Amino acid sequence: MDSAAGGWLTAEYRMLPGSTSPRSSRSDRPDGRATEIQRLIGRSLRSVAKLAEFGGRTLYLDCDVIRADGGTRTLSITGAFIAMVDALWSVRDGFPDGNIPVSDSVAAVSVGLVGNEPMLDLCYTEDFAAAVDMNLVMTGSGRFVEIQGTGEEATFSSDDLTAFLSLGKKGIDELTRIQTEALGERFTF
Repeated sequence: MDSAAGGWLTAEYRMLPGSTSPRSSRSDRPDGRATEIQRLIGRSLRSVAKLAEFGGRTLYLDCDVIRADGGTRTLSITGAFIAMVDALWSVRDGFPDGNIPVSDSVAAVSVGLVGNEPMLDLCYTEDFAAAVDMNLVMTGSGRFVEIQGTGEEATFSSDDLTAFLSLGKKGIDELTRIQTEALGERFTF
């Protein structure tokens, strides 16, 4: 392996057969939705990974949904960040100065407008009832990675968008705190 070469990071996303009701079929091939979600997870994690310092390594992160109740893509991003740091920590001696090649944390959360009320971290029933549904991906330092927002049979104003972003940032801040606590010495920035 050429240590001067960069590396790559990718994710696989699957909803396990018992994760939904009714039970879904097992498939060896991801459908279009799963493919789109795994691309989102990979993009989100690559936004904070220093790929040039991977030393020719490829990191595969598996995101298997055990129970689906809304927010599976946001949970996958948030949890996969912890898995990424753990994996890189395990081979840290192979990186310059023993530092893992990650510049910041990344987490994601859903927000939406349910019954004219902005809500954070929508469960399935809230997501289903939402007039507006949005997923936010942000770094721990408050930079946006991705915003996906849709009016479901509704529109939303710039004031609504500001409220969603503010509520989402509060959620990301809390998730970042939890990630930092869970990782302890393995990740500080």
